[in-house]
Amino acid sequence: MEDAILNINDLYVEYVTDDARIFAVNGLDLVLFKGETLGLVGETGAGKTTTALSVMQLLPERTGVIKKGSIKLDGVEITKATENKMRGIRGDNVSMVFQDPMTSLNPTITVGEQIAEVLVLHKKYSTKAEIDNRVDEIMKMVRLQPERKNEYPHQLSGGMKQRIVIAIALACEPKLLLADEPTTALDVTIQAQVLELMRELKEKINTSMILITHDLGIVAQACDKVAIMYAGEIIEGGTVEDIFLAKNHHPYTVGLFNSIPNLTSKASRLQPIAGLMPDPTDLPSGCNFSTRCPNCMEICKEKKPPKFIRNGHMIRCHLFNKSFAGEEDHSCVIY
Repeated sequence: MEDAILNINDLYVEYVTDDARIFAVNGLDLVLFKGETLGLVGETGAGKTTTALSVMQLLPERTGVIKKGSIKLDGVEITKATENKMRGIRGDNVSMVFQDPMTSLNPTITVGEQIAEVLVLHKKYSTKAEIDNRVDEIMKMVRLQPERKNEYPHQLSGGMKQRIVIAIALACEPKLLLADEPTTALDVTIQAQVLELMRELKEKINTSMILITHDLGIVAQACDKVAIMYAGEIIEGGTVEDIFLAKNHHPYTVGLFNSIPNLTSKASRLQPIAGLMPDPTDLPSGCNFSTRCPNCMEICKEKKPPKFIRNGHMIRCHLFNKSFAGEEDHSCVIY
C-alpha cells in the first residue's frame, strides 16, 4: 500500500483512571490513500475523536493509552515516536482542526502570530519578511483580508475564527488533515462556506482528510469514502455510493438514516435508535450493537461478528453471514 498516507491496524485505545478502565477504540483498522477524504461517522462516544488524537499522539498523558496496534503515517510508525519527534510531525505531516474554534485559539496572541508560529516551528522560512508574506498568502487563501492578521481572536466572528484554525492547520501543507466536527459551532450558511473552503484547499495542496462528523449530509457533500463507527469499532465502510445507495446496510446505519428527516415523505415523527450506547467500561461479549439492534439474534449476544466484504463495501454483522459474504478486495480501503 505504497500510496497509503495513513494505515491503522488493530488499534486498541483505553482511558485508565483509578475508578475505571474505558475501552474507547477496539480493534480499529483503517487505510486512507493520498488525496482521499474519509467521513468518520457515529454518535457521541463512538471513539472518533480518540482515533484522531491517537494519530496526533495527543491522548491525555496520564490516562490515555494505546494498548495495542499500529499507526503508520506516510509509512512511518508513530505509536512509539518520542514527543520531540512528534513535534516535528504535527503541523508539518499531519494537522488537526479541532471541534470548537472559540477555544482552539490563544486569546492573548494575534491570529497572524499564531499562523506564523507554525511556520517558525517547522523552519519553512528563514526571515521575518518571508514569514509575513506567507502569513498574508495564507490569510488570502482562507478568504480573509491580510490586515486582519493583527487582530485577536475575540475580534473575529465564529466563522472567521474557524478559517484561522484551518489556516494554521494547512500553513505547512500537511499530507493529512484531521477535521474534528469543524462546523459544529457554526450556523448553516457559514457551515457551507467552511466546507467549500476546506474542499478547495484540500484539492489545491493535494492533502488527504479525515472528516469527523455526525452529519450524514456533510458526508454526502464532502467525502469520497465513509466509515460508520460504533463503540470503538468500524461496523460499516465503503464509498459514499455504498453507504447511501447500496441495498444492504448494518442495522445501526439504517437507524442513522431513519433519524434524518425526509423531505419527500410525510411522517408524524422520526424513528430514533432505541436505547443508549453500551457502557464503555463494560462492553457486551458479543456484538456491541446487540443491546439496541431490532434484528438481534442469539449469536449476536455471544460472538463478535466478523467483517463481510463485497467489492470494498464492508459490514460487520451476523445478518450477512451468507447473503453478503464475498471475496475481500484488498485493493480498496480496508476498514
